[in-house]
Amino acid sequence: MRHRKQNQKLGRSGAHREALVSALVVSLIKHRSIKTTVVKAKIARQTAEKMVTIARKGTVAARRLAVSRLRDEDAAEILFKQITPMFEGRAGGYTRILRTGTRCGDGSEMAILQWVEATAAASEGSEPQAGASA
Repeated sequence: MRHRKQNQKLGRSGAHREALVSALVVSLIKHRSIKTTVVKAKIARQTAEKMVTIARKGTVAARRLAVSRLRDEDAAEILFKQITPMFEGRAGGYTRILRTGTRCGDGSEMAILQWVEATAAASEGSEPQAGASA
């Protein structure tokens, strides 16, 4: 029986699926935003948010766990030094999924997966300050 089994198979073997999700999360960490299908974005979101939760601990064990799950030391370094400080006062919900329509080739629903604070900080920096002379 499949009760309470919540992982999507994505038409891949277990090892291939883990590698795919790891690569998506590494790309999200390095590029701050990725474009993928909605199903893959939802799966990558789960892993990305768990990685931020792990990184917020800041311990050596957390760093080793992040490197083992991401399979990329540079991405783990970026996660600990740049991404995690953005979410200091936030209890969860570190990513957002924006649906962008369908792909022309096969009609798959596409989405953009991005960090919440990165886009908020970028939009705050581009807006003119209230009361400032232009």
